[in-house]
Amino acid sequence: MSVLTLLRQGNPLADVERQREILDDSRNITLPKFQTVLADHGFPKLQRETLETLQVNVGKLCNQTCRHCHVDAGPDRRELMTRETFEQCLRIVRESNVKTVDITGGAPEMNPHFKWFVTEVRKLNRHVIDRCNLTILSAPGYTHFPQFLADHQVEVVASLPCYLEENCDSQRGNGVFRKSIEALQLLNTLGYGRDGSPLTLSLVYNPTGLSLPPNQQKLEQSYRDQLRQRFGIEFNQLYTITNMPISRFLDDLITSGRYDEYMSLLVRSFNRDAVDGLMCRSTISVDWQGYLYDCDFNQMLDLPLANAPRIHVSELQADSLKDQPIAVGRHCFGCTAGAGSSCRGALLETVQS
Repeated sequence: MSVLTLLRQGNPLADVERQREILDDSRNITLPKFQTVLADHGFPKLQRETLETLQVNVGKLCNQTCRHCHVDAGPDRRELMTRETFEQCLRIVRESNVKTVDITGGAPEMNPHFKWFVTEVRKLNRHVIDRCNLTILSAPGYTHFPQFLADHQVEVVASLPCYLEENCDSQRGNGVFRKSIEALQLLNTLGYGRDGSPLTLSLVYNPTGLSLPPNQQKLEQSYRDQLRQRFGIEFNQLYTITNMPISRFLDDLITSGRYDEYMSLLVRSFNRDAVDGLMCRSTISVDWQGYLYDCDFNQMLDLPLANAPRIHVSELQADSLKDQPIAVGRHCFGCTAGAGSSCRGALLETVQS
C-alpha cells in the first residue's frame, strides 16, 4: 500500500480551512452544531479546569504515512519544532503544576531536540509520554531510542490498530505489523509492560472502518491474549480512540461518500456522561510553531483558543488558562460518542443502552 500525504497529493483538504468549511457547513441541516447539543444536555459552555497535561506536537515529519493520520504526517513533511520553542514549553512545565508532558508528532523521535527535551522534563520529575509509531525504533539512526526511553522512564504509547497483520498493514502500510511486533518484543526485554516494572507500555487501537471502538476492557483482554500467546508480548493497558473526521480520514469519508453517515453515527452516539472527562478540560496543546490550542484535533484544524487570537507559548502564563472557554466544532462529536474518546482512551467503562 502506498499512501501520500494530502499535501504531497495536492489534495484540497491539505488546506485546513477547507476542512473547517466541510465540518461547519450550515447548509447540512441533518447535523446539529456541537455547542447546540451540549446546551441541550445541560452544558451551556465547555471550559478548562486545572491544567494537568501539556501536549506538545514536535512536528509533522514521520517515517510512515498512515491512512487514518489526522496530522497528515509523513516523510515529505519538514515542519519541526525549534529548540527555542522547546525551551518555552519547558518554561511552562517549570512554572506550572503540569503533571504530564505528552509528546506527539509525526514521529516525535525524528525531531533532533527530542532527547534534550525529554531529559530536561524528567529532571523536573514530570511524567513524559512518547507517542511512538514503533517502526521508528528499528529505523537507521534511531535504534538507540528504546534504551534512551527506558533510561528516562518514558511511557511509550504505541499505535497498534489490530493484532491481525492484514488489518494493521491495511491502515498503516505493508510490513508495519511485523516491525511493530519486533519493537514491542524489544521494549519488553527492556522491562516495558512487565509486572513490577516502572516502564509503562500502552497500546492504542482505532477502528479500521466506519464504526465506534468496541468496549475497551474487553478488547484489551483480546489484545492481551493474542499478543501473549502468539508473540510473548506483554503491555500495561490498551486505549481505544475514535477516528476523528479530520485530514486523511475525512478525505476517505468524502471520497467514499460516507461522510454524512459517519457524522450521523457520531451525533446519534453523543453521550453526555463523557463530557466531564474530555481531555480538553485538563490539557493544552502546542503546535510545532509554538501556538496554543485546546486539543490536538483543534490544532490540526487550526481552531485557536476560544477567548483569544493566536497565542504563542512564549506569551502564556500557566495560571491564565483555568476556567477559560474551550473552542468546539462538529469534530468534537468524536470525543463524546459512545464510551467517549481521548488521547488516554475511552472515558467511560460502559455505555448505557
